[in-house]
Amino acid sequence: MKAVSLFSGGLDSMLAIKEITKQGIEVTALHIHIGFGGTKDIREQLKKRANIAGAEFIFLDVREEYIQDILFSPKYGYGKNFNPCIDCHGYMFKIAKKVMQDIGASFLVTGEVLGQRPMSQRKDALAQVKKLAEDKDNLIVRPLCAKLLEPTKPELEGWIDREKLLDISGRARDIQLALAKEYNWEDYESPGGGCLLTEPVYSQKIKEHIEFEEFSVESIDMLKFGRHFRLPDGAKLIVGRHKEDNESMQALALADYISFKLPTIGPFNLIHKSATSKERELAAKIALTYGKSEKDKEYTIKVGEDEYKVTPFNSKTEIKEYFFDSK
Repeated sequence: MKAVSLFSGGLDSMLAIKEITKQGIEVTALHIHIGFGGTKDIREQLKKRANIAGAEFIFLDVREEYIQDILFSPKYGYGKNFNPCIDCHGYMFKIAKKVMQDIGASFLVTGEVLGQRPMSQRKDALAQVKKLAEDKDNLIVRPLCAKLLEPTKPELEGWIDREKLLDISGRARDIQLALAKEYNWEDYESPGGGCLLTEPVYSQKIKEHIEFEEFSVESIDMLKFGRHFRLPDGAKLIVGRHKEDNESMQALALADYISFKLPTIGPFNLIHKSATSKERELAAKIALTYGKSEKDKEYTIKVGEDEYKVTPFNSKTEIKEYFFDSK
């Protein structure tokens, strides 16, 4: 018998898989990529963790669909920031159901723990997720807290032994960490979020961005890097913070942005192609202020096809009015 498990790469999702594979079930770990994880591609690491837990691994990129269907119109609203957690989980189960059918699996698994997350893992929230997932056949198993919930079809039908499942609840992670030690696991995602939609600064960037521009798949990564400025006529400027930022920004493929560098050591920069000549000149001056430049010295900076002769600002406080993600 086969099962499909939602897989984040975190300890809970690894343990959920382990508890099911221990009962002789073949598990496929499904990572649904919505784009709002970290700044690095950890696909190979996720696959390794899934394999350690005893599962095969599938990676699905659903960023476009997620933006269109979930991000801006969640039925159950948002958490403290821009996180539509309940709708997100329901959406992921609907995708997992299709994968389940495609590979001939019989039920679904998730590492959710009752009471661990205040918005999405309350008992009533789990019921809402079940409704959104259209789980009419009662196929979603939560091995880590199963004994605290009503029995599912896989338990009632004897596909898995309910008595061998767990009764973890709350935010403490002592039991999970003890199990990880028992299994000699060292490679797993640290607890405490991981989704950028739960972070205040990133959420603020989304809200500000959609006031001026359409939000797209490219926007997801663009908002992860650099210092963000909104110039007087509405164009956005992004100035790299450090070497890693600069490299990540250079790797972005943004049709609506043009890049420019400084004649001195300094940040890589992106500016919206709609920027006026005055905004481009201001952008050059702002970027120069973050580079290794001499005060009162004039530098020639090319932005797009035009060159601007600018001096750096005397102080970064003069730029504060444009630096929106500090507010």
